[in-house]
Amino acid sequence: MGADPLMAGNSQRRGRSTGAGKKTATAGTGGKNRRSLAGRGATPPAEQRYGHPAQRKAQAQERQRADRARARQRQEESPELLLGRNPVVEALRAQIPATALYVVTGDTARATDERITEALALAADRGLPLMEVGKAEFDRMSQGALHQGIGLQVPPYDYAHPDDLVDLARNSGRPPLIVALDGVTDPRNLGAVVRSAAAFDAQGVVVPQRRAVGMTASAWRTSAGAAARIPVARAVNLARTLGSYQDAGLQTVGLAGDGDVDLHEYDGFADPVALVVGAEGTGLSRLVREKCDVVVRIPIDRDTESLNVSVAAGIALYAAGMARR
Repeated sequence: MGADPLMAGNSQRRGRSTGAGKKTATAGTGGKNRRSLAGRGATPPAEQRYGHPAQRKAQAQERQRADRARARQRQEESPELLLGRNPVVEALRAQIPATALYVVTGDTARATDERITEALALAADRGLPLMEVGKAEFDRMSQGALHQGIGLQVPPYDYAHPDDLVDLARNSGRPPLIVALDGVTDPRNLGAVVRSAAAFDAQGVVVPQRRAVGMTASAWRTSAGAAARIPVARAVNLARTLGSYQDAGLQTVGLAGDGDVDLHEYDGFADPVALVVGAEGTGLSRLVREKCDVVVRIPIDRDTESLNVSVAAGIALYAAGMARR
């Protein structure tokens, strides 16, 4: 009896299945392949994917930031050359620390300009070395900046530690008053704040180590000698430093245009205080503001958008000074 063409596997059409390739039951894996079957999760951002153009761009930007930070550190650790007749004589009058006075040989103004004559006399009184250099050499030293034939070499600033300011305040016999600047980048503003801090009996000023200006020659000059009487400290992390000040019993008082309390309504300046002033334009950063126990504002006319950071700090320091008298 022949095979029934209607039975499974006996189809005569082309491509028929004979049944020989049928899958049979296999032993289970016992869950060993479960991990290989699981998904890989969310796709990482382009900046984190190896070889992606966005990752290469991010790495290049990070290298540039690191290079700029190293260059800034090298610059801060090397002497600074203060240039120009007015800046030099003003710096010498203010007793800014200096290591040498440079003058260009053969400068015709040397014998006739009263500012150069006074600078030479002040430097001689302090025993500063007088270095005479040629114009071409001084052009190279000043990197092409306008120097008017004279320059004052200023050593790197010797910063205090933020904790030293609290110790200094405790030993002063007065309630601590410390000024913290958050991201101020203009050296003239820093110098002006240092001057106001000294005028209203603060015991020190603290600035962040990154994204902020340090005590340059310009800041020294703007402080009008106050930087020689009041220490400036540098904080690696300003928010953490404010936290340590809180642990030491200081109230952290932020100053911002959108503060919660008017300055004249705040009654805590007679107590230990760290006054925190924000940067030009951007104000207090988020992390620093979160470390403030209270944020006060200076009431001003509505048509005036904001005050210069050094002016605002001076007004707040005046209020603190009045509360302490």
